[in-house]
Amino acid sequence: MLWTTAALLVSYLLGSIPTAYLFGKGLKGIDIRKIGSGNVGATNAMRALGRGPGITVLLLDILKGFIAVLFLGNYFVNKPVLLHGQNLRILMGLCCICGHNWTIFLQFKGGKGIATSFGVLLALSMKIAGLGVVMGLLILTWLVIFIISRIVSLASIASAIALPIFCFFFKQPIPLFWLSLLLSVFVIIRHKANLARIFKGEEPRLKF
Repeated sequence: MLWTTAALLVSYLLGSIPTAYLFGKGLKGIDIRKIGSGNVGATNAMRALGRGPGITVLLLDILKGFIAVLFLGNYFVNKPVLLHGQNLRILMGLCCICGHNWTIFLQFKGGKGIATSFGVLLALSMKIAGLGVVMGLLILTWLVIFIISRIVSLASIASAIALPIFCFFFKQPIPLFWLSLLLSVFVIIRHKANLARIFKGEEPRLKF
């Protein structure tokens, strides 16, 4: 029980590192929560800080999820934990995403979890057969919707909805299917304001 608790807590704390907030404070002395959409994520960082810092935040947020599942997972799966193998990795990934979405360092207000979820799924795809195909389809879905609309939130929502569908049709493990369903709900809930703006035609399009 002690090792299981440690695995989940460390994953949560890793996910809780507020990358966009730290970059905003460090580079421009601003609170990114008071800029643009107010979201502590890569898209708002790109708008508030520029393309370079925004891409860096994106990569670091992906890395949080990847490290939690693959590297921390490799460490903890060899300990006397209650869960083993892929089930422990899935739960650690979920805790990391929760840390990003509800970070303890910013009064439990964080990002929307897209990049960190991608990092988690990317790491899981290295351990679970067939998930690589699902990831490829997810990336394709995101790119098609984004190229057509130039709206990051719409592409993210569409990919989130597609995730459990792809997991179901490609017969992924039951725990992974439930994770995909939960992540889909997370993304939709975290994008409520974006959905309202999309329906009103007011959601900003990303320009390069």
